[in-house]
Amino acid sequence: MRLSPRFSVEKAHRTQLRLSGLISREDELPEAIRHLAGVDVAHAGGVSIGAAVVLDFDSLSPVESQTAHTRTRFPYVPTLLSFREIPPALSALRKLRVRPDVVLVDGQGVAHPYRLGFASHLGLVAGVPTIGVAKSLLCGEAEPIGGRRWAPILEGGEVIGAVVVTRPGVKPVYVSVGHRVSLERAVEITLRCTRGFRLPEPTRRAHALAEEEKRRLRTAEAGS
Repeated sequence: MRLSPRFSVEKAHRTQLRLSGLISREDELPEAIRHLAGVDVAHAGGVSIGAAVVLDFDSLSPVESQTAHTRTRFPYVPTLLSFREIPPALSALRKLRVRPDVVLVDGQGVAHPYRLGFASHLGLVAGVPTIGVAKSLLCGEAEPIGGRRWAPILEGGEVIGAVVVTRPGVKPVYVSVGHRVSLERAVEITLRCTRGFRLPEPTRRAHALAEEEKRRLRTAEAGS
């Protein structure tokens, strides 16, 4: 897939910087969270698959799940992932009947060179609190964890996220503010909803659902 000749990566980066100024890093979540959701996106050919899974916060039992298909209109461009992922993710979120108090996103929040990763961009567009839970470090440097569960990620003296050990003996995850949540609360929630796996349950289940739908689409396509 090719970008339109009228598209400018530099202009997109300027847009990210402008929108990043609208991101709230303050905790705007209810004191008692009832439901939280996980969001992930998969791709099958020219189709993007958004998956959203709602869990009960106390038990982490599934409450609702939805998928959505959209035509993939934007190629993979480093640092511009959200432009590709938001349409299917937003479509899946909007299909939910149960509105989550906070959404964990498989991707970066403000721990992004332009401070507007997928989680932050989605939170801003959807108008919901979001947390970025990424599998790799995109920018900045993580302080040594030592015996702690988490340590800050710094860039230019600014704390942009946290490296978090969710399970002993496995690689950490990289948590950052998406929108309308503090970093401390984001880390707390991530650790609270991790059960025996590297990834927290919301994004782990959303990833599994997106991959399952991807396999189903490919099987249907092969049989047609």
